[in-house]
Order: sequence, then C-alpha cells, then structure tokens
Amino acid sequence: MGEREFIIYLDPQERINRYRHYHAWQGNQIVEFRIQYEALIDDGLRPIVRYDTAHGKPHRDILNPDGTETKEWFTNYSNAEILTIGQRDIVDNWKSYRVRYEREMKR
Repeated sequence: MGEREFIIYLDPQERINRYRHYHAWQGNQIVEFRIQYEALIDDGLRPIVRYDTAHGKPHRDILNPDGTETKEWFTNYSNAEILTIGQRDIVDNWKSYRVRYEREMKR
C-alpha cells in the first residue's frame, strides 16, 4: 500500500489558509483519504471543512466553532471521486467557508 501526505497553502503569501491532504492506495484504488481545510484564526489553527473515509464511508464534515459538526455522506461514489470533489470544493470555496466560520464565532 502506498501513502502520500502534504499541505497546500491556499494563500501562499499570507499562509493562514491551507488544506492538509492524505491518501493511501492499493493497486489503483484509493482505500483511505483525508483532506481538511484549516484556517489560522485568533492565533489558532482551526479545522473548518473535512472530507474523509473515517467510519468506513466517504463523507464531508462541516465543523463549527462550538465543536459541533454536520456530516454529509456520499453514497454511490468511489473514494477517488470524493477525494477529487473535496479538493475542488476546498480550493474553490475556502473563502466562503472561512467567512461562515468567523461569522459563527461572533454569535
């Protein structure tokens, strides 16, 4: 089984928004993955959105400042498909995810 892990900075100059990427494969199949958008807010690195295969199925967690989370399960998709969807979602939408999270912090 092969593994790969890296960090992508979504704002290379400031380096306060990033996503962590991990995936493992066996043959040509993705058997496990985890990608997570994290933002530096108030001197702490906060996880905001995560796509992973924990619990045996691919899903997305929207994380909230109060510690709660919302899960969205992806049935009828392969791990590789959700890994790709998750990467695109984070790269395309991280700014709006951050705005939502910061707005919830102010409540």
